[in-house]
Amino acid sequence: MSRHEPFMREALELAEKGRWSTAPNPTVGAVLVCDDNIVARGWHEVCGQAHAEVNCLRDAREKGVDMSRCTLYVTLEPCNHQGKTPPCTRAILEAGIPHVVVGMPDVNAQASGGAEFLRAHGVQVEMGVLESECRDLVADFIVWQTTSRPYVILKMASTLDGRIATRAGRSQLISNRASHEAVMRLRENIGRAGGAVLVGGNTFLLDNPRLTARTQSAQRQPLAAVMTSRLPGADTACHLLDERPGDCVFFSTAAQAASPSAASLRNRGARVYGVDCPSGRHTLDAGEVLVTLRESEHCLYVLCEGGGRLALSLLEQGLVDEFHLHLAPTILGDADATPVFAGRTVDSMEDALRMRVVRTEVVDGDIHLFFRADRG
Repeated sequence: MSRHEPFMREALELAEKGRWSTAPNPTVGAVLVCDDNIVARGWHEVCGQAHAEVNCLRDAREKGVDMSRCTLYVTLEPCNHQGKTPPCTRAILEAGIPHVVVGMPDVNAQASGGAEFLRAHGVQVEMGVLESECRDLVADFIVWQTTSRPYVILKMASTLDGRIATRAGRSQLISNRASHEAVMRLRENIGRAGGAVLVGGNTFLLDNPRLTARTQSAQRQPLAAVMTSRLPGADTACHLLDERPGDCVFFSTAAQAASPSAASLRNRGARVYGVDCPSGRHTLDAGEVLVTLRESEHCLYVLCEGGGRLALSLLEQGLVDEFHLHLAPTILGDADATPVFAGRTVDSMEDALRMRVVRTEVVDGDIHLFFRADRG
């Protein structure tokens, strides 16, 4: 382990304090080090407000730190452009900091070039400390900068034998109360950032979900998005349409989007979009759905909560950025119960879809597994 890593890990932990509130900006953390001691800290707290470096330098000034003797550690390359806030590179130069250690380069072409600018003005800059961890930190920002879709989190709850529902389709009570509360907090954060919870047609019909964050602190609910080949009729009674139709977005075929059912949904306040089915497939184009959610509904995050075929479709198309699996210590043992993923025919393990484990937790007996996309 290099001498820089402990300080960069502290900056990574600080950056997480800004998760959800900085979007569409990246989460960034910074620490100032003198004589191998952290003397100041900062992180990007809210989009449009001061960046991590500026907050860290402000903390140092308030403490009377001599910054000419310090090294600044920051998880993302300092910005080099005038946006809602001045460039961080200028703040670093004005503070007289001689040495900057950076986790990863900025992927935003407009804001990049900070390292080169600092070097040109006499600052020693080192790049690439814990770069993989720093990239995971801003995986959402990278998606926003490099694609036209939202950042996608897939969440599933399963028994030990990989079943998400009984053969009759009943999926309630797989995970425990603590796991359920974790999902509610995740939905709250998705709503806080203006995102959506996405389900397939079977989940909508069989579970009659609310897709809300039932927490006391929730101030903004996520949109409820449903992908289905057949829209509900005008007289359909369900939580989503009865309780919050204005938050509902339905995606179906072009024919269904032009049907009387679509008109009745729009009359109730929901939005309905027609999307294509890829050539040779009988399912809706999940990629088009995601692009529409970002471009037309302004969603930066999408939390997909099932079912298994929708989840698999997203994975096959490389559209899942994070996968949260809540594994309950229970076994159904029924080969006809609904599996976590279904719909592929595979002859070789070489054809398996792969992800990488980034974290595991035991939550009141359930095991929470966190994966990220393995894109080589």
